[in-house]
Amino acid sequence: MYDGGKIITGIIIFLLFATFPFYYNIGKANVKPDPKLDTPVIKQLAEKKCVESKEYMRANHMQILDDWRNMALREAKRTYRNAEGKLFEISLQNTCMKCHSNKNKFCDECHKYANVKPYCWDCHFVKEGGAAK
Repeated sequence: MYDGGKIITGIIIFLLFATFPFYYNIGKANVKPDPKLDTPVIKQLAEKKCVESKEYMRANHMQILDDWRNMALREAKRTYRNAEGKLFEISLQNTCMKCHSNKNKFCDECHKYANVKPYCWDCHFVKEGGAAK
């Protein structure tokens, strides 16, 4: 084995490159997002409930929005019945953004933390005050 030194050097260089991200990020923890629910509409609600439970919405909000889009645009259905049987208008702007009007403090905070770029805003746009239009 005449090239043992080159092989060992190559392995060491490979390991340095492969483990660099781990060493580079030691001690750099991302701050957990804290979405703000202190909009004027939410403060005035007697019963602070979303279309589904808080736990369900945290885990499945993107699936609900995707299903809503398909129901509204492809099936021409405009009402959503939640697990409790209550009906809601299928509308990002009139249902979701009515309460969650602080897009920068509510939506964007978690999306930046998770490093996702939702395509909702390709069609919907946000007014000056932060609510979608």
